[in-house]
Amino acid sequence: MRIVLVSVLLLLSTALTGYTVFTYDNFRPGPDSTALLVCTGLLWLLFALALLALRGVSGRAVVVLVLVGSVALGGAALAGPPNTSTDSARYAWDGIVQNAGISPYAYPPTDDRLDSLRVEWLFPAPVITAGGDAVCPGERIHRAYKDQSGELLCSALNRSDVPTIYPPASEIFFAGVRAITGPGPQYWPLQLAGLLLSVGTTVMLLVGMTRRGIDLRWAAIWAWCPLVATEAVNNSHVDMLGVVFTLAAVFLVSAGQHWRGGIMLGIAIATKLIPVIAAPAMLRHRGWKVIVASIVTFALLYVPYVLATGIGVLGYLPGYLSEEGYQDGSRFALISLFAPGGAAIVVAGVLLVGIALIVFFTTNQAEPWVGQLVMIGSTLLIVSPRYPWYALLLLPFIALSGRWEWLMVPLALSLRLLEPSLVVTQTAMALAAIVIVLVSLRRAGPGATGRLLRAPGAWLGRRRAGARPGGGPQEPTRH
Repeated sequence: MRIVLVSVLLLLSTALTGYTVFTYDNFRPGPDSTALLVCTGLLWLLFALALLALRGVSGRAVVVLVLVGSVALGGAALAGPPNTSTDSARYAWDGIVQNAGISPYAYPPTDDRLDSLRVEWLFPAPVITAGGDAVCPGERIHRAYKDQSGELLCSALNRSDVPTIYPPASEIFFAGVRAITGPGPQYWPLQLAGLLLSVGTTVMLLVGMTRRGIDLRWAAIWAWCPLVATEAVNNSHVDMLGVVFTLAAVFLVSAGQHWRGGIMLGIAIATKLIPVIAAPAMLRHRGWKVIVASIVTFALLYVPYVLATGIGVLGYLPGYLSEEGYQDGSRFALISLFAPGGAAIVVAGVLLVGIALIVFFTTNQAEPWVGQLVMIGSTLLIVSPRYPWYALLLLPFIALSGRWEWLMVPLALSLRLLEPSLVVTQTAMALAAIVIVLVSLRRAGPGATGRLLRAPGAWLGRRRAGARPGGGPQEPTRH
């Protein structure tokens, strides 16, 4: 009966995922945005019910349900074009430009020299109205103007007037996908790549958990999470690629393969930079190997682009940070409540450095996932980005550690995207922090507060008796 119940819940989630991405998007304000918010809430509710029902399932059925759910939910997310973000349009353009032998950092998409590369689905022709005005057709199409001629350019890309922001591993990925499909196909090539990567991550988790004696049911936190289907597959965010290499790095380092783990971490950082926050938990023992390997890998990936573009490889990154409010502190939703303006930057920096040091000194490197969970989750709470897909990096470590309360973070970030109100954001982020603290205190048992004050790293999983430094635990991990 439990298997049947889980199957029904997954079937409902799959149907609702497909219906949502096919019917609604966040580009039309009003009814569509409201419907998308309601559907997202229902998807998270079904997700929670499916996780609870899975607790009564054991044996091979767990693996089958986790895998089938991962494929089905991700497959349903292919039913429509991206519904909350236009980032994958930029991914496609960067791939097209590179395959024409041009560095993606060299020119913004509005440069007239790129006219011969433009495809209709990314740059539709303006439509002339009855009044003689030129307008851009479609709800996800932006108005821009060419750099040299000043002509109207209708573009599916956001920020068409600036160079790309993405690091080299992402750019290689974009070029690879477009080398296979060519410039004609629209969004589905990257969506299919996202599906393959997300299911591959599910398999990687299942294998890694089996080898380390971790309850396989926790893998469903990644495999069935609505955030994975919508942001890794439907919206095709390249953060998914960073997740794959970060998780590979974690498993390799925890097994004592520091050089290989460092290479994987370097590729992950060269995908989106954000995976660098997963590093502190992997550096306590032989961390210099991880650092050297990751830095060398990162630098080597940048070499071809630096030779072609020079300092231009920074792209729009400085402008992006300023645009997002990180230079003046306005983006820190929780910290700005008590440290407004520039003071928020100082407070955020102190908190992040302090957490990183605690994670570094107290994490058991044979089981680094709890330390990484705290580092990544705390960073997201402190930095409070507008974009929920940044939380994709957090999900595998929730699964590996079994600390389900941290799911409040991606849920709060999803709400922030769909309901962009500062009050709603601050309330959601504060509620997430409160739930995490309360559940963690209960998990730690009586006297936890006193132990935390005496030893802040007590919750991060010190080495247990019987664990091998740099290797896997000899006894099964229990949660």
